[in-house]
Amino acid sequence: MSIATTLTQVPVVVDEGKCIAEKGCTVCVDVCPLDVLAIDMLTKKAFMKFDECWYCLPCETDCPTGAVHVSIPYLLR
Repeated sequence: MSIATTLTQVPVVVDEGKCIAEKGCTVCVDVCPLDVLAIDMLTKKAFMKFDECWYCLPCETDCPTGAVHVSIPYLLR
């Protein structure tokens, strides 16, 4: 498989099974300094609306259910 045919991954992934945004939780959206996270009006789950992540991690560390995961690129670790 060549690199050109692989799917691009967004840095912030939300586990919809753990996300409780439908119950009114907006922690990840509120703590993001770049405002790149949002709540999908159809699914009522958080998602990454813009791929501009600074990898600062408050969305992941503050999520009360552990639904948010930030994939930090190897060169930034």
